[in-house]
Amino acid sequence: MDALLGFAAMLVSLRLTAELLRRHRARPAPGLLAWAGALAAFALGSGALAWGAAAGWDDRSFRVYYLFGGLLAAALLGAGSLQYAGRRWAGPLALLYTGLAVGVALAMQITEPVTGDSIPEAQAHLELYPARVLAILGNGLGTIAAIAVALAGIRRRPLGNGLILAGLAVAAIGSTLAGLGEAGSALFSAAAAVLLYAGFVSRPASAR
Repeated sequence: MDALLGFAAMLVSLRLTAELLRRHRARPAPGLLAWAGALAAFALGSGALAWGAAAGWDDRSFRVYYLFGGLLAAALLGAGSLQYAGRRWAGPLALLYTGLAVGVALAMQITEPVTGDSIPEAQAHLELYPARVLAILGNGLGTIAAIAVALAGIRRRPLGNGLILAGLAVAAIGSTLAGLGEAGSALFSAAAAVLLYAGFVSRPASAR
């Protein structure tokens, strides 16, 4: 059941990713590509949860989960928000960070082999530097940027930015409740992706 729910959560996030890409092709707008990348990271993180639940966790599934769930999702959310707010430098910075995150995830030394049926804890398998430090920075700065932009524009887009803030809160709760297991984490991830997507595509109040 955990594997099925993780797979279902992956499909939900992938579908929302495809919809954001379709919107970008039809009418390019700042932030859409980075936000699509964030939802794709949610999808692949959920896929890793399904993999771990179905076959047991190992070093490979842990690397995938850590890359997309730990290093990329929040950072790309923040980059998309900064682009939406007119910060053009956020796009090149996001590309640079993504390349760095992929390199770190591939090269990071796993100090203890990953085994078992429960979601691995990063501190049990990774040194603090560089992987865990990069995750702390990417998650922290990305979340702060997304929250700051949403709060700054909430009067103009009360519904959309409120949904983004709700999505961020759901994602944060899901990441802190590791005891929920793969199914619970995947459901929180899917719920966050749905809320975030709804917030991204919501029009400003003045356009209604």
